[in-house]
This record gives sequence, C-alpha cells and structure tokens, in this order.
Amino acid sequence: MLDNMPRGTICIEDIEIGMSRHLSKVVTDRDIELFAEVSTDRNPVHLDDSYAQDTIFEGRIAHGMLTAGLISAVIGEQLPGHGTVYLGQSLKFMAPVRPGDMVRAEVTVTAIDHAKRRVTLETLASVGKTVVLKGEALVLAPSRKFD
Repeated sequence: MLDNMPRGTICIEDIEIGMSRHLSKVVTDRDIELFAEVSTDRNPVHLDDSYAQDTIFEGRIAHGMLTAGLISAVIGEQLPGHGTVYLGQSLKFMAPVRPGDMVRAEVTVTAIDHAKRRVTLETLASVGKTVVLKGEALVLAPSRKFD
C-alpha cells in the first residue's frame, strides 16, 4: 500500500460535499490468486498466461471485482468509514488492471441526505492516468446520534 489516508470514521454530521478519500495498492499475482479462491471465479483470463495471451487483453488481468473491492475498502475504512452500510453501487469497467499495476481507488461525496443518513459517492479507480473503473455508491453513514 502507498499514500493511503487515515482509517476510522467520519460521521454524517461531519461529511461535506466534495470530501474525498483514497488508497493505492499494487495488485499482485497473490491478490489475484486469493480472489479467485475466495470468489471461486477461476476464469483463465485471470490465472493462465498462455490462455490470456490469446484474448482481447493479450495477457492476464485482475478480476474487475477485485478492483471494485478497493473502492469498498475506501468506503468501509475511510469515508464514511467504520459503521458504514453499503446500499448500492454502480460500476463501469473502463480498462483492465494487470498484475503489478498500482491502482488508486478514490471516493468523493456528491450528495448528502442528512434526514436519511444517506451519502452518494462518486467512485473511481485508476492506474496512472488511465481510469479503469468508475461508478457511484450509495451508503448509510454512521451518526454520532446513534453511538
């Protein structure tokens, strides 16, 4: 991991439009193998070099949901953080993530419904200047009123 922000909780009362948090992580062969094991998604495009070479990707790629999991980590650990409940997530996969790529996952607050404790977040993952995933998340944020 590199240049990751502090973990913890930001309560709904302290969240503001435009607030953003991120993490960066190198996706390793081990990450891909572990994700295949946990998810049972053993598509050879993720695990078999010779098979993957003959696909449109011309080489192995990480599972898209592994990259999406980094977005989940930012939401669950940083913004809003601990105590957050995921309500929904849209995802659009824009480009592949390959073993060894440094992925930066970022979330930015775009809307807040204080009455319902709901926060809408723009979600983005990139490798260098290439956007690999984008979407939107809706979460139920923790509140000091319910501590």
